[in-house]
Amino acid sequence: MADALNSVVLAKAQLHELDSEFDKEINPDKNCVVQFNPESLKVSFANQVVPPTGAGDQKGTPAFQFVGAGSTKLSLQLWFDVTAMPDPKPDDDVRKYTQKVAYFITPQPKDKQFVPPAVRFQWGSFKFDGIMESLEESLEFFSNDGRPLRASMTMNLSQQKITEFKFLPTAGPGNKVQAGTRELTKAPAGANVPALADSLGKGDIWQLIAAANNIENPRLLEPGQLLDMSASLGTSR
Repeated sequence: MADALNSVVLAKAQLHELDSEFDKEINPDKNCVVQFNPESLKVSFANQVVPPTGAGDQKGTPAFQFVGAGSTKLSLQLWFDVTAMPDPKPDDDVRKYTQKVAYFITPQPKDKQFVPPAVRFQWGSFKFDGIMESLEESLEFFSNDGRPLRASMTMNLSQQKITEFKFLPTAGPGNKVQAGTRELTKAPAGANVPALADSLGKGDIWQLIAAANNIENPRLLEPGQLLDMSASLGTSR
């Protein structure tokens, strides 16, 4: 049973930037892996309809008219807490990590205009492509010198269409790649997160990789334990 539990890798929710056609992922340096997965996802659907006009003396209830494409909205809440990260630094500020999320609501210059980037939210088998309509950040738990150490972010994404759900493959027997991640790395005997990250040229962000993989003791890995070495929580320190 213990071996089975050690082989389980928790999927991390991620935000990726898309091109203007909502097709391909772009700017991988803007990818954001959340620190804590949301507790729930709220998906709402709406059709654009209007009451009929010119009904006159017609009997019965006239049907509403469909006048445009439907829309789908996604609402969720994320939490970031620097005190819950491995080896927190004395000058840590939670906004170092929430700014990665805030990027997706910030309009970017395009064709002499400013438009928000297209964003993909992906978590396991769930994927939602759209535009971030709103983002609310609440800063909590301040240090003695006034640095926010914990934050919650409530975001609302929308897409101007209603589409059927597509279930994406997740990590499991026969699947090498976990949805939303790159190929998972198997830890050899005696490995630890700092050394493994350093061997891939990511030694400066090993703490973020450990936190993104929910590893409590980065100095001790089980032989064969699977890690997403592409994961990070924000800008490197």
